[in-house]
Amino acid sequence: MTKCIRCHVSGRVQGVFYRASTRREALRLGISGWARNLPDGRVEVLACGEEEALEALLAWLREGPPHARVEEVEWEPVEAEGVEGFRTA
Repeated sequence: MTKCIRCHVSGRVQGVFYRASTRREALRLGISGWARNLPDGRVEVLACGEEEALEALLAWLREGPPHARVEEVEWEPVEAEGVEGFRTA
């Protein structure tokens, strides 16, 4: 069953390929959704997929790519949004 979560990632997550790396990881896990920078310096991620894949993505979001410094990942379940693929904005 497909579930969706919305995540807000804070720390040094802009300008370090966080969104592009998130896209690559999400596609590897079979997750659809998007990642975008927010004006306050955080990255917002919408991820839809199987629960096990979402748990794996959450674990990855807490680490991020090599140059990121993740301080916190907040997430909440949201209604499934019929998104296909994974895009960055």
